[in-house]
Amino acid sequence: MPDALPLPPAVSEAVADALTRRDAARFCEAILPAVSRTFALGIKVLPGDLGQAVLDAYLLCRIADTVEDAPGIDPEVKAGLFDDFLAAFDHADALARFTAGVQPLTGDLAHLTLAKNSALVFEHFGALPHDTRVVVRRWVTEMAVGMRKFVLLYPHGIRIQTLDEYREYCYYVAGTVGYMLTDLWHEHSPSIGTRRHAILRERCRAFAEALQTVNILKDVAVDAEKENSVYVPEELLEAEGSTQSRILAPELLASNRAALTQLIQLAWHDLEEARAYLLDIPRRAVSIRLFCILPLLLAYATLRDLVQSSAMLQPGGSVKISRREVKSLLLTGAMLAMSNSGVRWLVDRVRRRSFELTFA
Repeated sequence: MPDALPLPPAVSEAVADALTRRDAARFCEAILPAVSRTFALGIKVLPGDLGQAVLDAYLLCRIADTVEDAPGIDPEVKAGLFDDFLAAFDHADALARFTAGVQPLTGDLAHLTLAKNSALVFEHFGALPHDTRVVVRRWVTEMAVGMRKFVLLYPHGIRIQTLDEYREYCYYVAGTVGYMLTDLWHEHSPSIGTRRHAILRERCRAFAEALQTVNILKDVAVDAEKENSVYVPEELLEAEGSTQSRILAPELLASNRAALTQLIQLAWHDLEEARAYLLDIPRRAVSIRLFCILPLLLAYATLRDLVQSSAMLQPGGSVKISRREVKSLLLTGAMLAMSNSGVRWLVDRVRRRSFELTFA
């Protein structure tokens, strides 16, 4: 197991200051950029209780994910941690057990710091309005229950067997987030009434699962090597003459690459649904559009490069778009987010080739 990655100095200082003060709000805001740069950028644009709800919801989901991914932990112990995590919404003793239980976990330092200070996240979450807490709790619970199921189903590391099982897994770890966000949009945005909420709910699962599939595809090697997990279904690999145990074998690179075809097609389909989801968000909901557009653009750009790459199937490999393109998409996406025609143009442009502005 590699050493945990250090926190960036500025983040480390902010986290340390928040922990010294036992300041829940400061801790949640300080730890977010260390566990997700993309969501940190998006959450900043969401106002008031909505911004806090999405912040706390993301951190709660990341805590559950940290338990799922922790290496070298007996699955029954993980299942117990999930039970305590869910009970912590109501019981202080369960939260104390969970906090104590995650202390031995190893992995990424930022994720471990978050999990070990779960009490501050629950404290911050407890300050939200009741109805908002109900929405977040419902979907975080659904996610954690699904993670618990898969941890017990595959005690030696997750090994997805079929495409149907892959879709089920993605629902638990990502689709639930799509529903949660959409329900929060309805709860907090006057422009997303009952009718618009119903329309968005038809595509919100695809929006979230598209991002998840792209992340799985770009990090096949990372997941196999660092987390002992293979999410590419065994049935797809066997159809091409390979297996999950040989997913990084150099001599089977072509076969393993061919096995990704259906997942790539699924990602393209879900990304088109995700684009429609974004375009269905009323233009008056400015902050919500801004929140959604960057991860969508990054997913399109990453999948575009994935189609031409095999790096994710080589030891230590992954697919990443350039920092210059990320910066270009951040700026241009923000400028065009309110224009449906502008969003369509930008997505089509990104799908075809890299989008990089020239910066002085």
